[in-house]
Amino acid sequence: MSVPRPLRRLLWPLLAAGFFLTSAAAAADAPVSFTDDEKALILSHGPWPVKTGPDPSNRVSGDAAAIAYGKALFESPDLAIDRGRSCATCHVPELGHGDGKPLGVGRVRVDRNTMPLFNLRLNTWYGWDGKSDNLWAQSIAPILDPRELGMTPEELQPRIAETPALANPYRDIFGADVTDHDAETAMVNIAKALAAYQETLTSGRSAFDRFRDALAADDAAEIASYPAAAQRGAKLFVGRGRCDLCHFGANFTNGEFHDIGLPHFPEQGRVDKGRYGGILVLRRSRYNLLGPFNDDAGRTTAGFTRHVRLTQRNWGEFRVPSLRNVTQTAPYMHDGSKATLADVVRHYSDILEERLHQDGEKLLRPLNLTDGEIADLVAFLRTL
Repeated sequence: MSVPRPLRRLLWPLLAAGFFLTSAAAAADAPVSFTDDEKALILSHGPWPVKTGPDPSNRVSGDAAAIAYGKALFESPDLAIDRGRSCATCHVPELGHGDGKPLGVGRVRVDRNTMPLFNLRLNTWYGWDGKSDNLWAQSIAPILDPRELGMTPEELQPRIAETPALANPYRDIFGADVTDHDAETAMVNIAKALAAYQETLTSGRSAFDRFRDALAADDAAEIASYPAAAQRGAKLFVGRGRCDLCHFGANFTNGEFHDIGLPHFPEQGRVDKGRYGGILVLRRSRYNLLGPFNDDAGRTTAGFTRHVRLTQRNWGEFRVPSLRNVTQTAPYMHDGSKATLADVVRHYSDILEERLHQDGEKLLRPLNLTDGEIADLVAFLRTL
């Protein structure tokens, strides 16, 4: 039966649209192929987990009693001057040991997003600005910060001594009563126990890890079980997006510092110096790896600290975070300014180059991603 020509003119746009949508859906579900280079780059993000040993700078790292003591300290409000909060208040397990807020809130609001706590043994630097070169020094920072726990060594020492649940383990682990040590040494020991516990906070294997291992084994069935959108996102991540230039390796970070075009003025009249300020703090700290509290007598752990250099380019640079557990750690960026993963990807898609440093390295360019490509990258990130 023939269709009258006027009716054909009416039906043709609908038929064409239906054909286009069917073709697009078929393309979206089509198998994803990877070049040898793309496959090698994807494989470089594993295997997971990464094996690590005790921290040589911390003599109680890996010690079971110190880990248990560190957990008790982490959860104790006795470390806060007003007993109004603990480390666990701002580092919630279900939120990747973050707090889910754009900016941290201690005794008062903090000017940066609360960093999550996992896979910390893999870090070289700690904090958004890298002001600490070891985990126990980073654990001292919130104890002393008046915006957070607000203690001093002289206030912390008697607080521990008067709390049997904290004083007795201290004596068992460090071989003396807390009051037998000077206040600063006691504080550092507390921080080393906290670090021993935090080192145990690791992320598990993910859907990506199963895909990565299947790709290595050429396991077609397991590869096919990884969502097609995530596969397309992985191809973008190591391909045109070149996200892996900064988010590389099994922990999806180079652990270093970059300017990603965010404003440097979190409040009117105040500038966040970023890595520049972090290096200044690191250099004058008694708790860095060149200082007197490093338990690594040969200072072999201090190589990066010894050679760190302060440059003007460090202004506005912030540490590249790990992308593992990234779905748990919203909002994103050092200032908490991106609410969703789609917002983060869109930032890099539309990045304003004039906001970036003009001197030295310049890795970032606008990616000009389509909505579909943004969705694919987010699908990939959700599998980490």
